Amino acid sequence: MLTGPVADNLVESVASACRSGLDAEELRAAILPRLRKAVPIDALWWASADPATLLFTRSYREELPEDSGPYFVENEFLVQDVNKWTDLAGDPAGVRTLMQATDGQPTRSDRYRDIFAPLGLHDELRAVLRVRDSCWGYICLHREGPQVFSPGEARIVQRLAPHLAEGLRLGLLRQACDLEDATDGPGLVILAADGAVAGMNDAASQWLEELGGHADGSDLPIEIKALAVRLRHLPAAEPVMPRLRVHTRSGRWAVLHAFWVTSQAEKTITVIIQEAAPAEIAPLIMAAYGLTDRERTISALVCQGMSTRQIAGRLHLTADTVQDHLKSVFDRTGVHSRGQLVAAILQRDYLPHLIAGDPLSPSGAFDSPGRLAGAASGRSGRVGRPGG
Repeated sequence: MLTGPVADNLVESVASACRSGLDAEELRAAILPRLRKAVPIDALWWASADPATLLFTRSYREELPEDSGPYFVENEFLVQDVNKWTDLAGDPAGVRTLMQATDGQPTRSDRYRDIFAPLGLHDELRAVLRVRDSCWGYICLHREGPQVFSPGEARIVQRLAPHLAEGLRLGLLRQACDLEDATDGPGLVILAADGAVAGMNDAASQWLEELGGHADGSDLPIEIKALAVRLRHLPAAEPVMPRLRVHTRSGRWAVLHAFWVTSQAEKTITVIIQEAAPAEIAPLIMAAYGLTDRERTISALVCQGMSTRQIAGRLHLTADTVQDHLKSVFDRTGVHSRGQLVAAILQRDYLPHLIAGDPLSPSGAFDSPGRLAGAASGRSGRVGRPGG
């Protein structure tokens, strides 16, 4: 098992690969050899996930039967078993072995008895690929008996998990920008080492104008320059790439993301500009209303459909205290009910898409029909063919 500076160097090399905007296949090819150096394995399963539903979408497996997919879907969603993805996604650690989940008695797991034991597999190490509280994928590592995964190996995977999540997220953004006929989709701007624009897609021109710059990139908006500076000064081991929420001249909200891309020719900065999801906008709208931190938290829980009693239990407050906070929120926002509060925060950007049945974009937000269709098709809430 790798420890100390050697482990740190491994994490940094994985972080660098995850910042490169690789697609899922390229990311796996870059990461798995490094992962195996730190955590020897005999089989694995890796999948992207829809952050809005936690359902796995595109999956990849090694040394697991191709026809095991339906079994794993049934095991995850229809029967009782240990170490399930939905449970692990809600766990702060986000990493757990089968031995941990069964107190060293793996035969307590149907999955172990039905699939793993006949294959000669013993322990499994599951990790949720999560960053900024959003789950972008899962990875499950398998080892033949009698070896089990050590706590140190679990810690290494836990360190790598947020980098892998960011890698999956950036790959989806790049994929969306590369789609044909996506002139109204995410904008992609490539900056050379001197800060000059080295390339951009068609959609970028419109976004640059909305941000107050020139459509040809000759005069970049200050937000893009600031984001590039932030990226240049980011610590090497930082898993989260810098981003910025901006209110554009047309009145819509945008989110800007920046990350490094290294090619044989040079190292460049890629900035992606996309329309903000409601979850991105809501905190800013609540801040504009002048809500306190506690009032913002309660408002967010109201938007999730929680009752006064549920909110009180979550925040360890009395129901009367929650009601007092809600009254203050209503006064500040000029609404008179929970329904009106949710509408004031989310209705304009969420409900029309929900009613229309629009697909989810790579950011987890709703998108209009036909736009980014290729990227959304694998993330429409359907269960993929998982394994492990």
